[in-house]
This record gives sequence, C-alpha cells and structure tokens, in this order.
Amino acid sequence: MNITQEKINDLNAVVKIKISPEDYTEKVDKIIREQAKKATVPGFRKGMVPASHIKRTYGRSILVEEINNLLSESLSKYLTDNKVEVLGQPLPMQNDVKAFKWDGTDEFEFDYELGLAPAIELNISAKDKFTQFNLKADEETLASRIKNIRRSYGKMTNPEVSAGDDVLYAELAQLSPDGSVFEGGITSTGSIRLDLIKDETILKSLTGLKKDDVFEIDVQKAFDNNETVIAKLLNIAEEEAKDLKSNFRGTVKNVNRLEEADLNQEFFDKIFGEGVVTDEAGFIAKITEEVEGMFKQDADRKLQNDMYTQLTESVNIDLPDEFLRKWLKATNEKLTDVELAEGYDDFAKNLKWTLIENKIIKDNKIEIKYQDVFETAKQRLDAQFRMYSPAPMPEDQLAEYTTTFLKEKDNGNRIFEEVKALKVFEYIQSVATLDQKDLAYNEFIEMK
Repeated sequence: MNITQEKINDLNAVVKIKISPEDYTEKVDKIIREQAKKATVPGFRKGMVPASHIKRTYGRSILVEEINNLLSESLSKYLTDNKVEVLGQPLPMQNDVKAFKWDGTDEFEFDYELGLAPAIELNISAKDKFTQFNLKADEETLASRIKNIRRSYGKMTNPEVSAGDDVLYAELAQLSPDGSVFEGGITSTGSIRLDLIKDETILKSLTGLKKDDVFEIDVQKAFDNNETVIAKLLNIAEEEAKDLKSNFRGTVKNVNRLEEADLNQEFFDKIFGEGVVTDEAGFIAKITEEVEGMFKQDADRKLQNDMYTQLTESVNIDLPDEFLRKWLKATNEKLTDVELAEGYDDFAKNLKWTLIENKIIKDNKIEIKYQDVFETAKQRLDAQFRMYSPAPMPEDQLAEYTTTFLKEKDNGNRIFEEVKALKVFEYIQSVATLDQKDLAYNEFIEMK
C-alpha cells in the first residue's frame, strides 16, 4: 500500500491511497474460507461448501467491504501517525472516478480531499481587557424571590373575589366571530394563573371576579402568544394553540389563592435548618446571598460571551471555507443551499472558538478529569433543585442523582464540553485584565 499527500496550500491537501492485490488478497481469501465453513447452501453439507462457490457468489461484496475497511483504517492511521490535523472529515474525490473490475486483480487508487487545521498565533495577556460584573439584588427581584418562597411554603385558600396573583378555575368555551359560542368548538375546564397574564387590561378585567361570574378573554393577547401556556389551559396541542385566533367565554367555578407563609421560626427552620436563621433580617440576608449566587452564573456567562466574541473577532484564523461548505453538504443530506449560506458564518465562528480552545488547552497542558465533570454536573443539578426549594438536598442523594445523570452519554459529553470551556475561560481570566463593576441585576437585564 502506498499513501501520499499533496499539499495544495496551507489549508487544503489531497491524500492518495494506492492498494495493490497483495494488500487485500490474503484477508479476502481468509474471509471466504471462514464463510465457506459456516455457510448453509442447498446441495452441500454444512461446513463442506467449496470456497470457490462462496467466492463466485459473494466474492465481490466481500472484496468491496474489505477495501472500504482497509481505506478507513489506513487513512485514519496515516493522519494519526503523520500528525495531520484536519477539520471535518476527509472527503472522497468524485472528479476522477475510476472503473474497477472487482475481480481480485485491481490496483485500486482513491483520492481524498482534506481541510487542514490552520496554525494559530495566540498571545493572550494583560493587554486583553474584560468587564466582570458583580451583580447585586435589586429590591424588585429580591421581593419577587421572597414572595415565591413564602408562597411555596404557604397554604391554599378560596377567597370570594379574585386578586392579582390568584388562580381562576373556570369553564371555557370557544366563541365565533359574532360573539356566540362556537358549536363544536373547543371547550375546557382549566386554571388561569393571573400572574402569567401579560396584558394589563385583561388582568384588570379578571380581578374582582367571584364564583359563577362570566368573562371573555383573548388567550393569545392574555398570554403573549405563549402556545405552551395556552395549550395547557385549553387541553389542546401546541400547534393548534399557536394558530388559534378565537376569543373564549369563561365561567368562574372557583377562586384559588396561595397565601404566603408567615415569617416565623417554624418557617425559617423548615427552609434553612433548625436555628440557622432566627429573624426576618437573617432570612432576607440568606435569600439575598442565594439570589446573588444565582446572579453570578449570569455574570459569568456574560463575561464568557464577551471573551468568546472578542477573541474570535481579534485572532486571525483562516479556514478552508470551500472545503467545509462541501463537507457540511456531504454530511447533512437535508441541508439546503439557503440554510448553508445563512448558517455558515455562525458555524465558522464556533469552529474558530474550538481551535482557540484546543490551542489554549494544548499549550498550557490543561487536564480535564472525571472529578471535574462530576462536580460540575452536581452543581448544575443542585441549582435546578434549589429553584424549587432553597433547602439543600442531602449530599449522598445529590451524588446519586449526579452519577445517574452522567450515565447518559449525551449528558456526559455536554458536561465534559462545559468543563473544557470553563477551564479555558479560567485560564483567560488568569492572564487577562478584569475590570470589576458592581451592577444591580435589573440594570444588567436591561443592558443585555
């Protein structure tokens, strides 16, 4: 076998693979002999089928499969042994298709097009400057979090008249354009959460209602065209909810209210453990700490996005764009030319960032250990659980959840890539200049 590489330029090359009969004959003959021993063919006893019969009947398909295996293995070994860094995958060239006899005498030659990874000059230093925001809990955000926690531990009541955060349990019937009930239309009995109503006029019309009161509602306007909320309310598919234009007549069957828990010692102990918090001031301090801890993730994401944007735009990286477009089309049969044109710039930007990541990891000998992946996954799960309850989950139970979570291959790969990115960002932070800036969370949201 002979493998050679012809470099077209710094970003493109062609690999030529020549395979002669001595490279494949022995292996093909061995497979034929093995199949002859196992084959069940009418007219022959099992294990007594002549190899010549197998060769005549199946020899071509056996040879094709063996050549494909040989090509795959030899090309992969060549690229590894010669440390050829490629982007995408080698593409077989179709411009010079040769006719082969496939009779065991062919001298095969196959050409593969390569997109080569570019050399990168990367010099991150204190001259690279980024803003690191220290986000503070504004009054509105803090009040909202406290209210949600108190409601989570509160009790359900049934007031006579509805108010802003209540839930209306109501019968709903679809209306015709003339305002009459649409015969055969959608009917449902469901819960309307007033805290999800986006339109102030509609919210006002639904407050002050009592049992058996009748109202009319434009569900699209009320829930800001949120098909998920509308579908759940009306018990229909999201696709149907998305295209729904009708108003609905509602009849109140009940008013539900979740009363906030009292700020007493029983409540504090239930959330934080016995004696950890003893008064309202301590409770607010704890919630402030928790909220600002969650804000830190938002601030970190902003910093990381700024790093990603600045470096992908400032580091000069040339890509084999023509090859990559061809590779994307070859590996995504349903990808249209329009989709390729619209999405290529984002693909190229992400690929440049991957090259920057790999360069930083290689140059600085950064290791990614399983324990790093495990701890990151555990933190992510812990944050999810705390969205429903600030009380921490027992460590052994959280570890068990994490182990189960990482057994899913997609989860493991996703967290691995997250840890890889985090380590790269940590390195950049360690050498770049970070300007610290305090900012209220509501101002940060507006800035985004």
